Amino acid sequence: MENQDSLVRWYVIHVYSSYESVVKTNLEKMIENNNLQDFIFEIAIPTEEDIVEKNGKRKVVEHKKFPGYVFLKMIYTDHVWYMVTNTRGVTGFVGPQGKPLPLTADEIKRMGLEKVSAEDFNINVGDNVKVVNGPLETFLGIVDEIFADKEKVRVIVQMFGRQTPVDLEFNQIEKI
Repeated sequence: MENQDSLVRWYVIHVYSSYESVVKTNLEKMIENNNLQDFIFEIAIPTEEDIVEKNGKRKVVEHKKFPGYVFLKMIYTDHVWYMVTNTRGVTGFVGPQGKPLPLTADEIKRMGLEKVSAEDFNINVGDNVKVVNGPLETFLGIVDEIFADKEKVRVIVQMFGRQTPVDLEFNQIEKI
């Protein structure tokens, strides 16, 4: 028998547009009511912050990265598939003919689904980095400060024609 960790994968479900939070709540209730805590471990609705300028003022606005989709970290079984697809607001799993297709490690990293812990973080102050997801994706910068307790890093990037400090999560950057 495979060990349990090797069976835990990220899957994507399609939901009615703008029902992501409702579906998350419905799934949490379904998991609790059916004792599925050993099968469904995490429900994620990835968001990102955008800098919007309105009336001459800059404002940070948070929005869903993937509207109409919710991500589940779970062990796939026919019973779990049935319970999830029959949850109100869920239209089905993403995959060929509705058969769930787990995300690859690269997709998980690009979407920012897995947090990078301080122990796994091997970037230091002064290192050159590339932003790999979020509104500043593809920007290059230099690590200025590391906040291990918050799992964030301050990076100096070239923006608006000048050096600008931005705070990013560990999983938003990679060393170059």
